Amino acid sequence: MISVLLVDDQDLVRSGFRMLLSVEEGIEVVGEASDGEHAVAAVAELSPDVVLMDVQMPVLDGVEATRRIVANDGSRVVMLTTFERDDYLFAALEAGASGFLLKSCTAEELVWAIRNVADGHALLAPQMTRRVIDRAMAGVVPTRDEQVLGRLTGRESDVLTLLAQGLSNAEIADELVLGTATVKSHVSAILTKLDLRDRVQAVVVAYRCGLVSPSEG
Repeated sequence: MISVLLVDDQDLVRSGFRMLLSVEEGIEVVGEASDGEHAVAAVAELSPDVVLMDVQMPVLDGVEATRRIVANDGSRVVMLTTFERDDYLFAALEAGASGFLLKSCTAEELVWAIRNVADGHALLAPQMTRRVIDRAMAGVVPTRDEQVLGRLTGRESDVLTLLAQGLSNAEIADELVLGTATVKSHVSAILTKLDLRDRVQAVVVAYRCGLVSPSEG
C-alpha cells in the first residue's frame, strides 16, 4: 500500500485529490496539511511514501517544506503547480523534490506519478523539465565542472546527457544501442557516484556542470 500525504492551502484541491485517489487500489491518503509547517509535522508523524506538495502556501512555502522533509525523512515529494512561478519549481528540485505535476493533470496522470515516485523513479516530463531549466538558466553560462563529471565513465556521461534531455531509459537504450537493464544500471551508478537522490537531481547537475546547455534538446 502506497501512503500519500496531501498538502495544499485550498480545501477544494485536497478534497479533489482525495476523492480521485480513494478509488485507486494500492493507494491510501493518510493525511492532509494546509501549509508547509503542518506538512513537515505530518510527515514526521505519518511517514508517508509520497507527499503531494503545493508550491505557494502560507506560513511555510512548499520549497522550504520540501527541503526539510527530504533532509529528515524518507518520504518522496512531488510538487503541484500551475506554472506561475517556474523559479519556485527549480528551487524545489534542488531542495530534493522528485518531480512535479500540473494541478490540471488527469486522474490517470496523478496515479501514474504517485506509483512511479513511490517506486523510486522521478517525474521528468520533458516539456515541463525543459521549461523550468530554460527559465532558471536564462542568462547563465554553464561552466563545465570536470571535477564532478570526472567521477563518471564516458558511457555514464553519455547516459546522463540523454537523461538530461528528457529521454526515458528505453529511449536512451535505443539511442546508445544498449539494453534497458544496462541503462538502468548506468543511471543507478550515476546517482551513486554523484550522491544524488533521483533522476531529477541528475538533470539539475547535468545543466549546472555544463554537460547540457539550455539551448539543447
